[in-house]
Amino acid sequence: MSGLRDHMSVPVAVGVLLVGVPYSVSIAVQWFYGWPIKPGYKKYIEALKPRRIYTLTRAVLETLKYLQYGRLYIQWKSWYNNNKNHKHFKKGITFGRRSNKLDLYYPPHERMAGDILTPLVVFVYGGAWGSGERTIYCLLAKQMADELNATVICPDYCIYPKGNVLGMVQDIADCLVWAQENGEKFNFDKDSIVLIGHSAGAHLCALTTLFLTDTRDELFIELSQQQDITRAVRGVIGLSGVYDIMEHYKHEQKRAVEYISSMHKAMNGVENFAYYSPTHVVKNLNQDKLDRVPPFILLHGTNDIIVPVESSTKFSVILSSLSVKVSLLLLPKVNHTEMVTDIMAPNRFFYQLIYGCIKQEFRKLLGT
Repeated sequence: MSGLRDHMSVPVAVGVLLVGVPYSVSIAVQWFYGWPIKPGYKKYIEALKPRRIYTLTRAVLETLKYLQYGRLYIQWKSWYNNNKNHKHFKKGITFGRRSNKLDLYYPPHERMAGDILTPLVVFVYGGAWGSGERTIYCLLAKQMADELNATVICPDYCIYPKGNVLGMVQDIADCLVWAQENGEKFNFDKDSIVLIGHSAGAHLCALTTLFLTDTRDELFIELSQQQDITRAVRGVIGLSGVYDIMEHYKHEQKRAVEYISSMHKAMNGVENFAYYSPTHVVKNLNQDKLDRVPPFILLHGTNDIIVPVESSTKFSVILSSLSVKVSLLLLPKVNHTEMVTDIMAPNRFFYQLIYGCIKQEFRKLLGT
């Protein structure tokens, strides 16, 4: 009898491993983040298709690798809350129509002497349009200020479900309005601004810049002020960015994460994908406005499975075809997360590689 039980335990264990675990993981994730909502779908039948179950489970299990950043989490958490580090930055500055907060990081001490105005970097974090906050990027902003000899500001914005993508763009634009009004107070050059964003943040940097260049009414910013900001932006540096929303949605479908992702919800549905895609917006600018689009620098890791490298390569081709200045730098073996975590501390593996590229292109944008 015990032999029979032992014999049966093997297929039971295999069944639990191959069926029970994937279905349990997928159901839990979809219950928490959202079920399929496409019209005509029977959501439970669609959600429980075997291919979707196993593909989604794989995507969820891939996130376990983020546990390796636990030590980095402790580092930034303790650094941000340590009062001794307040000499490096001023935190919690209110800006914009929604009273968001930004943190401002001072350039190295030697550049703060005298009346020398430093360039300004606006760093916009990612998080799939539905997560993230400025405090997470304190070490990155501090290192970026040191490496680029620049003032760096990191703003919060209204992530989903608090806001949609238009609201996020408005928040980034409000941050640039704040920069125009506070350059003298914080000793930075309000007419020498570079936007740097990662992932969804790179998308928002690109989209905000193009909306400002197109002087969009939906920004609710005076025409002359939008033009002033456009002239002040020297360039946009996108790190592993999303630039074509429909193409990225197709990639999400392949990974079976399109329904648990915040992207289509933040865009107010598939019908707005083109409207919020930099690839589409730039194609519809007239020649006069194209001439005013600042240069784009696109960095992307070749090992990125979250946002494929084709996102940047295809956007680069489109910009080049429209005679917009663009540089494309593909970084070998760098994945999506490393593109941002490895510029938080000098001991990170790709720190020198990524900053080497950023510094080189940053100097070109400023003409130094």
